[in-house]
Amino acid sequence: MSLTKKRSSKKKSRQAQNIKKADKSNIKKRKTKNKEKAFDEFDLETEQLIQMTNKNRIKKEERKTKQNEIKERKRQKRNKRVKLILKLFLFILLIGGAIIFAMTSPLFNIKEIKVTNNTHVPSDTIISLSEIKIDENIFKFYKGNASNKIKENAYIENVNIERIIPNTVKIKVEERTPKYSVDFMGKFMYINSQGYFLELSEDNKGLTVIHGITTEEEKVTPGNRMSNEDLSRLEEVMKIISSANENGLEGKVTSVDISNKNDYTIYLEEKKK
Repeated sequence: MSLTKKRSSKKKSRQAQNIKKADKSNIKKRKTKNKEKAFDEFDLETEQLIQMTNKNRIKKEERKTKQNEIKERKRQKRNKRVKLILKLFLFILLIGGAIIFAMTSPLFNIKEIKVTNNTHVPSDTIISLSEIKIDENIFKFYKGNASNKIKENAYIENVNIERIIPNTVKIKVEERTPKYSVDFMGKFMYINSQGYFLELSEDNKGLTVIHGITTEEEKVTPGNRMSNEDLSRLEEVMKIISSANENGLEGKVTSVDISNKNDYTIYLEEKKK
């Protein structure tokens, strides 16, 4: 083969390679353009998809934050509840211990019972009625029960019981005062101004005697009260006595007969009238 032919053949070969390279380059450019075109066409949808994804992620994060906050609040409430229960338990424990100590310690055994404001009923009688005892624990008796027992005595109208820590009990009474006496079975039944029967006695003690009451005999006992009819007549007697006192006859009216409600009889022994 001649040199000229060889050169011609090489030249053609280079041309063919260059054409092949150009074709490859064109194909690459077209692919790149197609990709860019595809990217341009779907860029809006991609952006929207990204935004939605971001929103979902933010919502999830917010939901998770809320859940964490709720859990934290629940945890704090639980801790508070536990602390409250512990405080309550300790408080109950302290109170229980104090009660046990107060109920068992000799320090709180009663050493003295004082009775005040009594005139007609002896202190010993009032203490006995109360059933409160020396050397008994000061917290073991109920004041209401003791008061009711003391008021079983007809003379006692009101009772106030006070614990003076550590070992003293004070009983203050309010007594009914005899104002008149009722002629009853040859004896004298004392009554106060409210018509309560107080005591049956042989001695009149200088009280104005009321004759002619209508209260049934079985009800004329200490602690009971006159019938309504007799209470009404008692009011009239009190007016009569008050009027007599205002007219210089204080303490002079010996008796009043109320058996006839329209015609009371008043007797003044000193004046024989």
